[in-house]
Amino acid sequence: MNPYLVAVIQGIVEGLTEFIPVSSTGHLILTGNLIGFTGEASKDFEIIIQLGAILAVAWLYRKHLWQILWRWHFTRDQGGLNVWHMALGMIPASVVGLLSFHAIKTYLFSPATVLIGLVGGGIWMILVERFPRSVTAPTADSVTYLQALGIGCFQCLALWPGFSRSGATIAGALLLGLGLRAAADFSFMLAVPVMVAATGLDLVKSASHLPASDVGMFAVGFVVSFVVGWLAVVGFLRLLARVKLTPFAYYRFAVAAAFGLYFFR
Repeated sequence: MNPYLVAVIQGIVEGLTEFIPVSSTGHLILTGNLIGFTGEASKDFEIIIQLGAILAVAWLYRKHLWQILWRWHFTRDQGGLNVWHMALGMIPASVVGLLSFHAIKTYLFSPATVLIGLVGGGIWMILVERFPRSVTAPTADSVTYLQALGIGCFQCLALWPGFSRSGATIAGALLLGLGLRAAADFSFMLAVPVMVAATGLDLVKSASHLPASDVGMFAVGFVVSFVVGWLAVVGFLRLLARVKLTPFAYYRFAVAAAFGLYFFR
């Protein structure tokens, strides 16, 4: 397949799925296997297009993120969401991810493990919505340090490809007493430093063998991922107020069933 067409396809997949609770990593692995784009080149490409999706969210939440930095660097005001919330949300998955980095990359990046993650994450979201908790944090600025740490712990579930970082954190946040919009906002803002750190680590490890000949393909994927990611997050926040998480769980089951039949027929 033409490499630029591959870049567009995978850029669209990444942008659409990175921040909604369906697992971008899982979709990239499945579509990569479907179109024959696998191996080290595909892993390097995924790093680049993830940066595009991160930039889209950073731009959408730029005022909130700047406010967090302003409070810390200039006013030392710890009221509302601040860098300590972000740090507590990052620590659990960062530690577990660093310790298990090799095992995850070696054993979990396959269609079979992704399908397990899609189903497991879908069940997780349905169970959380079936047993609602009282809302103690209706906005992201009312999240407590303990809730931020708890969400960070739930984020560890997303280290299994297919489970979904946003699905793990949004559902976990609901379980800890956040309102639905607060859960989504905190999840998306937390994604920026978490994903910058994760993709930065991947990029450092892969920099030595990134081929210069693929710059054009990588640039196309980056731009497509940014634009589609921006549109996807805006649409998801509007949709979330009406449909919540369960329909996304059913979508995950349908994708798992369809790809399961295709790969293991």
